[in-house]
Amino acid sequence: MKPKDETKSPDESAYIGSVRRTTLWLGFLYWFVEFLISSILWGILGTDPIVSAPGKLLLMSCGMVLSYGIAAAMFRVRHRHIATKIVVGFSTSLIAAFANTGIDFLLYVLFVRPDPITVDWTNTGYTLVYSMATFVGWSFFFVALLYSFELRERERRLAISREEALAAQMRALRYQVNPHFLFNTLNSITGLIEEGQTIAATRMVMSLSNFLRTTLELDPLHDVRLADELALQTGYLHIEGERYSDRMKLRMDIANGLEEALVPSLILQPLIENAVKHGVGRSPDQVEIVISAAKVGHALEIAVENDIAPETGGGRRQSSGTGIGLKNVADRVQARFPGVGACVSGLVTPKRFRAAITMPLRLA
Repeated sequence: MKPKDETKSPDESAYIGSVRRTTLWLGFLYWFVEFLISSILWGILGTDPIVSAPGKLLLMSCGMVLSYGIAAAMFRVRHRHIATKIVVGFSTSLIAAFANTGIDFLLYVLFVRPDPITVDWTNTGYTLVYSMATFVGWSFFFVALLYSFELRERERRLAISREEALAAQMRALRYQVNPHFLFNTLNSITGLIEEGQTIAATRMVMSLSNFLRTTLELDPLHDVRLADELALQTGYLHIEGERYSDRMKLRMDIANGLEEALVPSLILQPLIENAVKHGVGRSPDQVEIVISAAKVGHALEIAVENDIAPETGGGRRQSSGTGIGLKNVADRVQARFPGVGACVSGLVTPKRFRAAITMPLRLA
């Protein structure tokens, strides 16, 4: 059988260690304050605090050890009902009070050496009541300490659960993007093969392989520099350019210094996919795709604009807000930057569509 401590999880061991260290320090502080208060009170009553200090220090040390015993008993029932904690607290405090009273009498005999040795039951009763009050106060103080630690532990676990849920949501949204892109790219490769452009199809397959290798190595929870994100999207557009080279024109308008801005990885992918699909793919004319980045107040705005054919304007206007790509981007941005991030899309002119992402501006 394994020792009991080996079966504890790392989090539980850290929790127990933190409670133990805090209890040791607070127990010392509690009894040090009790020593000061009792010395002042006995001094007011006429007892020399310096002469009585050695005996009080010994009594304080014994009381501290007894308090740690109460704390150990209370810690064992920390998950029990409050009534159980009250019973354990009072019973252990009573036992400790009797023990402390006995120690106090032994120290009295040791330091005063009365002759003959007699028991003053009135003083003994006072000592017992005072000790009981001191230990009960410590037990309530320790219960409050435990509740404080439990509250912090619950908040920590809740924060971890929220982070894990957010991470799972971000990964799910991110992995929904990749099949969408792969589907579109394979359709493009199929089109090239059907047109007999095998060399272009081969180049596209190789470019796709390199692109997928790069994207799969990215962590969806880690941000990348805007310059790196734009380089990835340039690689994607190079893949699509194998099919639409005569009808696609790319222009970038990035404000000075924003290349170092941090953005979620592959956040622009669905926007550029939509620009290719709804713009280049549906227009017989040359289509310009514009990727821009600007600072708006304390926020970063990244936009993708593209020309669209006049006859697709109505359909695009209706479907612009319901596509899976744009919805995923909006969900990712809102999950990553709750209350701050946004993704807005729509027609800016009858022949031009724009999708813009807003997020806090952070530099690498």
